[in-house]
Amino acid sequence: MATLQQATLGGGCFWCLEAVYEMVDGVTGVKSGYAGGHVSNPTYKHVCTGETGHAEVVQIEFDPAVISYAELLEIFFGIHDPTTLNRQGGDVGTQYRSAIFAHSEEQADIAREVLSAVDADGPWDDPIVTEVVRLDTFWPAEDYHDAYFRRNGGQPYCASVIAPKVAKFRQRFVHRISGAR
Repeated sequence: MATLQQATLGGGCFWCLEAVYEMVDGVTGVKSGYAGGHVSNPTYKHVCTGETGHAEVVQIEFDPAVISYAELLEIFFGIHDPTTLNRQGGDVGTQYRSAIFAHSEEQADIAREVLSAVDADGPWDDPIVTEVVRLDTFWPAEDYHDAYFRRNGGQPYCASVIAPKVAKFRQRFVHRISGAR
């Protein structure tokens, strides 16, 4: 068995990313949190102000024998709009920026390669603004964020924002859904 690896990604609201990556074959865990800021032990309330410099992120634990880091990034670019600076839909602020927080120089290189390929061949008219930076510290979010969509799917935000992203993932990446093989 291969050693598990981690990927840390920010693409708007972490609840949206978590809902998708929890379904991906080869992903063994997903934790919402914060990265890229200048405050230790940030809280959701503080990050939402935009004053901490953190992005909402998910830290994904995955088995590279089942799914590669590059394949995780292809999903990432397929489920959010990487061309909007500091926003995803109605979620606006630096905490919603599109970012790849690399755990190693190898991950950073792969991220830049995938970003370049997607930017050249992707469906967007505007250039990709996703930042690729080295992960400094991942701060786990409060526990009530865990499995948020699964536990709160009927809430208006979940139904109107997260559910369409999940549906888009299910349609475009059906071959990547755990148990679909």
